[in-house]
Amino acid sequence: MRFALIGAGVIGAVHARLIDTLGDDATLVAVVDQSPDRAGKIVSEYGGHAYATAAEAYAAEEIDAVAICLPSALHADNAIEALHAGKQVIVEKPVDITLAAADRLIAAQRETGRTVAVISQRRFQPPVTQIRTAIDNGALGRVTSGIAESAFFRPQSYYDGDDWRGTLAVDGGGALMNQGIHALDLLVWMLGRPVQVSAQTGRLAHEGIEVEDLAGASIRFESGAIGLMLASTAAYPGRPVRLTVHGDQGTAVLDDDQLAYFASAEGARPDAPVVDGPDGWGPTELAHLAQYRDFVAAVRDGREPAVTLEAGRRSLATVLAVYESAREGRPVELEED
Repeated sequence: MRFALIGAGVIGAVHARLIDTLGDDATLVAVVDQSPDRAGKIVSEYGGHAYATAAEAYAAEEIDAVAICLPSALHADNAIEALHAGKQVIVEKPVDITLAAADRLIAAQRETGRTVAVISQRRFQPPVTQIRTAIDNGALGRVTSGIAESAFFRPQSYYDGDDWRGTLAVDGGGALMNQGIHALDLLVWMLGRPVQVSAQTGRLAHEGIEVEDLAGASIRFESGAIGLMLASTAAYPGRPVRLTVHGDQGTAVLDDDQLAYFASAEGARPDAPVVDGPDGWGPTELAHLAQYRDFVAAVRDGREPAVTLEAGRRSLATVLAVYESAREGRPVELEED
């Protein structure tokens, strides 16, 4: 599969490495970025040709799939452009920063019949898969509650390094939209459709940004389960994502990228799937690679990817409900997907 990379920043370089690691299944043929230096750096390491615009790349190269690695507010429009150019799409999280943009992309995907996957690589980590399998097999009984913690740290230089970081117009949010959304996506994946959110946010440890560096929320789900979410970029020195899922017949805990605790009254602990990759790669890197493999297989087999646009929209809708609740000082009801 011949890939074009749209966006040659830090996350773009990560995607270039993933594409390169796929071997015979993928080739990087084009890198698009307004900065010739950034694009040229990736091209020099991973191959392909550099272009200033996607339109130039689409006209010059035979491209099967496009990886969208731009600032968040640019995701949907660039993905739609790729779909109408006949390309399959894998887009970084969040799917965009508004539901209107997400819905435009969903409409374009349905119109073109192309494949679109939203990056949520933590779903592919073996211990996360174990927890989801335990839920599906009934080993935890009825799921009653969940707790997701994304207690990260970002220095002031992180926000100062790019003029779009920490802005509402382009970044769309802070600790929850850009970091905590991974943990929130896992909570939603485990507990189901959110129906009500009560939340608070704050900006406590950073200056010159328009977004939160701390968010806390209580989420009620359609099943009656209750979830708690903490997202921070102000928790020095930062901790790995922690996820706890409780049921009336068992409990499972993800911590430090491991299944740290598992108890079930009747069900056995599910086996962990094997995720292959280069030596020295960490758990989240291997999970990222596993999602790329799933995307390639989905295109090849004509099936939906494991993380669909609709899944990405549900997580985005929950993030936006958190922000609305914090802003309005009241619980917020979520509409049907």
